[in-house]
Amino acid sequence: MRFSRLFGKTLKEVPSEADTASHQLLLRAGMIQQVAAGIYSYLPLGWRVLRKIEQIIREEMNKAGGQELMLPALQPFELWEESGRYPSFGKTLFTVTDRREHKLALGPTHEEVITMLVRRYVQSYRDLPLLLYQIQNKFRDEPRPRGGLLRVREFIMKDLYSFDADEAGLENSYQKMIQAYKNIYTRCGLPAVLVEADSGAIGGKESHEFMLIAETGEDEIIYCSSCDYAANAEKAQNIKSELKKEDPAPLEEIPTPNIKTIEEVAEFVGVPKSHTLKAVFYSADGKLVFVVIRGDLEVNETKLKNLLKCSELRLATETEVKAAGLVAGSASPIGIKGIKIVADDSITLGSNFIAGANKSDTHLRNVNPSRDFTTDVMADIALARPGDSCPKCHSKLLSSHGIEVGHVFKLGTFLSEKLGAFFLDENGRQRPIIMGCYGIGLGRLLAAAVEQNHDDRGIIWPLSIAPYQVYLCPLRLGNRDIAQTAERLYQDLMSQNVEVLFDDRDQSPGVKFNDADLLGIPLRLTISPRTLQSQSIEVKWRSEKESQLLPLEGAAARIKSLVQSFECNL
Repeated sequence: MRFSRLFGKTLKEVPSEADTASHQLLLRAGMIQQVAAGIYSYLPLGWRVLRKIEQIIREEMNKAGGQELMLPALQPFELWEESGRYPSFGKTLFTVTDRREHKLALGPTHEEVITMLVRRYVQSYRDLPLLLYQIQNKFRDEPRPRGGLLRVREFIMKDLYSFDADEAGLENSYQKMIQAYKNIYTRCGLPAVLVEADSGAIGGKESHEFMLIAETGEDEIIYCSSCDYAANAEKAQNIKSELKKEDPAPLEEIPTPNIKTIEEVAEFVGVPKSHTLKAVFYSADGKLVFVVIRGDLEVNETKLKNLLKCSELRLATETEVKAAGLVAGSASPIGIKGIKIVADDSITLGSNFIAGANKSDTHLRNVNPSRDFTTDVMADIALARPGDSCPKCHSKLLSSHGIEVGHVFKLGTFLSEKLGAFFLDENGRQRPIIMGCYGIGLGRLLAAAVEQNHDDRGIIWPLSIAPYQVYLCPLRLGNRDIAQTAERLYQDLMSQNVEVLFDDRDQSPGVKFNDADLLGIPLRLTISPRTLQSQSIEVKWRSEKESQLLPLEGAAARIKSLVQSFECNL
């Protein structure tokens, strides 16, 4: 491709709307263009990257035994009612109404459609296992699209669905996909970490995410300093410290004028925060919930939402709290009636706590669960944090930020049972098909690659997914010998099947070098009066500081060998 004919322009200035490195660089490099909030066009350079990622994914899915198909983006809304999942997606589910007043959904995912398809063709255990996948557009009405391609409303996704006769088969399919995903990230030059994750709106009994470590990532990863434990912060567990148990002492009121927060209460009374009980009020599908947790811990709202099995969870408003007769800043579960009380299990790991007295400016000393109050539900709803103890080996937990680049789920049978996808086993008994689903967002993976591979000059593409392998950069094209030499090398490289972007513009060396760095094409070839004088070309990898000279004669074959050897070392 000749740069002079390339559709799209590079930008010197950082676009004001771009808030992440990948968003800024992909816009400046002329690889994507925003159409509306969370909706992007891919320009030729960006599309080439995406197609390379797509091909790597397709090859690994096929190698694992996947069969590619294509499912419709438009889905009957009745399918979502039949599965019962539409409340989980809530407002993120795009819906449309056709001219016959028939409600349809724009597919955010395709479990319903693929299950309906499989129930028509699978009758016997002999038809299983199956691995079916597609690569196509998905739609989710994100409330806050951000980060360019990292959080969008329309995106291209590979989703594979596994169908098995038993749990052993599901485990085999699950492990096949985990290995396939590892292969994909390795081939893309991206070191991804497997972590335990929450299943979210997709559902299911177990899931894992693949995370790319990046300081700009919006997900927090909690991992062990000693063993292989790693989990998304939404899912992470810890070992909570157990306080010294004391004999229960009598309740005692303490005046606490104008003191409301846990920090203020602990300091005023003279105890650590771990010796207090914190009250937090939530609205779960419109119903008030009283949450009590030890004062040194925070509520993990994902765990709480899963525990309550609600579609919408938010902090209760001040008006809602007052309407329920609760006293914010001085509340406790003691004597509370008519409100669901959920407790974190940390409240059992101590005694004689400080808690609210349910009247203004007053707290209670020596509050003991069971003796002084009961709860409707008790479970682990605490947020694990760096410095806590690992649930597997008791070592210290650490944290880092990451970008989710893949998610795998064990769905089990809840969808097949609801949608009637059954098979006859060896004994002629009807059983539900056991399912799994496995997704990779291609645009997100592309953006994550930039987040992890860039410097202050631009993108540094891994060779396997770069838009072109080589950037041919002749300087002083007004010099006839340079122009002719560059043209010959361009043609020779193409005859060697080397992917080359030929910068045939009559621009200054500074402009060309800046664009070469911005675009991030792995290997830059420079032809200048100096190199031509020595019958050589300057070769420089984008990821390295130093360059080298190669003889001009036979250069195309040498460049091809360089590219191939670099690929082999990935």
